[in-house]
Amino acid sequence: MALAKLHWETRPGDIVAVDLPAARQQQRLNDLVAGAGFEPGPTGFRRLRTLPDTVGPGMRVLVCGLNPSLAAADAGFGFAGATNRFWPAALRAGLVSRRGDPLRALTVDAVGMTDLVKRATTGTKALQRAEYATGAERVGRLVAWLRPRLVLFVGLEGWRSAIDAHARPGLQAGPFGRAPAYVMPSTSGLNAHARPADLIAHLRAAQAVAAEG
Repeated sequence: MALAKLHWETRPGDIVAVDLPAARQQQRLNDLVAGAGFEPGPTGFRRLRTLPDTVGPGMRVLVCGLNPSLAAADAGFGFAGATNRFWPAALRAGLVSRRGDPLRALTVDAVGMTDLVKRATTGTKALQRAEYATGAERVGRLVAWLRPRLVLFVGLEGWRSAIDAHARPGLQAGPFGRAPAYVMPSTSGLNAHARPADLIAHLRAAQAVAAEG
């Protein structure tokens, strides 16, 4: 969260000097920096136009989106597009207690947020299968480390590209990074097949699974 707050306090392209603690696992340190929306450079860490992960211990649900939209990256929180239905559905389902507030979602609602791919784009058509696969490996390591009760993947596209091409919405057969995985349809307004009531039902079902764990 310290890196996430630093992300919010800087602008894309800013170079910051950060003294990171020594880590037994260099891969974990790399994952934390990437997840916070920075990339290493010769003189420090460069802040990227993306979103920081908001994660920590004790999460009941870790929400994993496909990738940030440019609107979300600029707003500082996920699912920020004007037609995206995640936050209204999450409020109705009782997943979060305030709209557009990932910090409160983590600290009050025990709901973390990340993305399969950190690169922000205008749409998911710009993403490559290899990006989803690499992102799934990073998120898998994050889940194995922090052990949320459930990982909720918002959008079938990423899961089908990286994990199971024939997956259906709902609780998946096997765990992901040692946690149950639930996959639901995209909340984008472009996904006309998923009605608001359907999205709310999926969010409630995911929470029920998390409560059982």
